[in-house]
Amino acid sequence: MRALIAMILMSFASFLAASPVGVDNIRVWSAPESTRIVFDLTGPVEHQLTNLVNPFRVVIDISNAKLKNELTQPSNRDHHIQRLRSAIHNSKLRVVFDLKKSSHSRSFQLNPNGIYGYRLVLDIFDKENSKEDVVKLSERIDVNTPEPRDIIIAVDAGHGGEDPGSIGSAGTYEKNVALVLAKKLANKINSIHGMRALLIREGDYYISLRDRIDKARRYSADLFVSIHADSFKDPRVSGSSVYVLSQKGTSSEHARWLAKKENASDLIGGVKLEDKDDVLASVLLDLSQTASLEASIDIADRVLEGLKKVGKLHKPKVESAAFAVLKSPDIPSLLIETAYISNPQEEKKLKTRKYQDRLVNAIVLELENYFRNTPPVNTIFATNNSWEYVIIRGDTLSEIALRYRVSLQNLRRENRLITDKIKIGQKLIIPFRGS
Repeated sequence: MRALIAMILMSFASFLAASPVGVDNIRVWSAPESTRIVFDLTGPVEHQLTNLVNPFRVVIDISNAKLKNELTQPSNRDHHIQRLRSAIHNSKLRVVFDLKKSSHSRSFQLNPNGIYGYRLVLDIFDKENSKEDVVKLSERIDVNTPEPRDIIIAVDAGHGGEDPGSIGSAGTYEKNVALVLAKKLANKINSIHGMRALLIREGDYYISLRDRIDKARRYSADLFVSIHADSFKDPRVSGSSVYVLSQKGTSSEHARWLAKKENASDLIGGVKLEDKDDVLASVLLDLSQTASLEASIDIADRVLEGLKKVGKLHKPKVESAAFAVLKSPDIPSLLIETAYISNPQEEKKLKTRKYQDRLVNAIVLELENYFRNTPPVNTIFATNNSWEYVIIRGDTLSEIALRYRVSLQNLRRENRLITDKIKIGQKLIIPFRGS
């Protein structure tokens, strides 16, 4: 009897081993500089990746696998893939990606995590030097130009593509909320003369954390702002938070850049590191990081004060953490957790235009205030001593003075006001030097 049971178990095990792994779906995420393809699998697989030319294509052979559904063709807007094809080749599932141009590729597998099962990930991306080509010469910022320039604020929508971030109880994806808020934030910034926004992620696709920093640096950003929506296992937790890089994260990044100083040119105000000895390079990096962190904390404090007027704060002070996306040594950086998407009430608010606009207006107001009072050299803000503000419904003179951190007396004097009475549509001159 035991021998029979053993034989049955062995036969069943052999059957399972021979059963093909199902490819439930093939998802394509198109980004400007790369395309990510995700195979959703019922189990782990063995695979082989091959790059071919004349014409350009990427071939992936997956052992003991079966495609369950028809292939979905990529969008015409995809920068890399022309079309997908599949066939059975030497008892393997072969998927061919016909490319629009010569590209690099890499692949790796992921174990089940959260809402996803086993995945095989294929990245198709531009050749190494093409990232610089993405930034047009006319769009690059020369900080040494004699002409006054715009202040560049990099706005980063967290997560994207196959990485949804947190998911609310009503099914709201953090990546979608973050992108909507980031686009609104960018539009608001672009409406201010002397400020220009750089959207790090413009659509629903994946960008690595390092690539987000690199893009901000290629555009010579003056500030990096990453937008998120927090989550916690207890749905009652709520409120906004603002983070800067922790000292631990600063020291680890310091070591990383020092170890790669030959590739870290122009990190600190045009001073190159590759021709400096380790001690001097370390001192220069430390000075750069200290200045950036101090600016980050100052801006974060202001933004937190602005968010306090919109809703509840999760913590009353700026917090610090070793977020990789905050680790640029030469760009002040902050991460804003706008609300808890895991809180049903806040999840609902995050989807409303009214709340989104209030969040964005509060953030941009504080960013503008900071740069009006601390303008980078050679910027349009640095050449102006005041700017106009148009009165809207609900404004009072004292609130405007408090909002822009100027004294009520200076505000009255600048506008030759005898009383504090103002009216909708009236233009005020806001002085920003010496409140």
